Amino acid sequence: MNREKKAEISRLISEGKWLHVTGSRKNVQNTEYYVVIADLLELDEVRALADFQHHIMTTRWQHCLNVSYYNYRICRLLRLDAVSAARAGLLHDLYHYDTKRYHKGTHTLGHSSYHPMKALENAERIVEMNDRERDMIEKHMWPVTHRRPKYAETYIITLVDKYCAVIEFILPQPARLGRWIRSKTHKA
Repeated sequence: MNREKKAEISRLISEGKWLHVTGSRKNVQNTEYYVVIADLLELDEVRALADFQHHIMTTRWQHCLNVSYYNYRICRLLRLDAVSAARAGLLHDLYHYDTKRYHKGTHTLGHSSYHPMKALENAERIVEMNDRERDMIEKHMWPVTHRRPKYAETYIITLVDKYCAVIEFILPQPARLGRWIRSKTHKA
């Protein structure tokens, strides 16, 4: 990709006319996927996720968009309920507290167990959902959440969530990854 194209994409992103997921340069606003989640992106509760750092290098909003998109693509490929997968992916981390502060507090449940319940509670308050979407949000941290997923789409979101966390951490900082790899190979 040439410099001019990169500059044009950067401009469109800043104007809100180009929506991308981490690991892709595709404008998802020009896809079937976008039609499925566009109404959710307009909700203040979803937009507020942009105010929270997530997985060190991204925002919770970007992470949810990433999970939603890749969840949709995989479920569509497997002829599963891709619409529910996209919507649940966008809402799976719909909580509005600082994770670091949560860890410092005195809570009976760890964050990994608590936040899916909080996200489901918040999502149910703002949109109507089907059982499949509820299951995906509530159990996306399985096996930490203990209760086994009921649907194939829920197993997929558990894997997609982890995949997205990895790409969100690694892609923005290849130099850091390179240093980490070199440090491990020199010790061997």
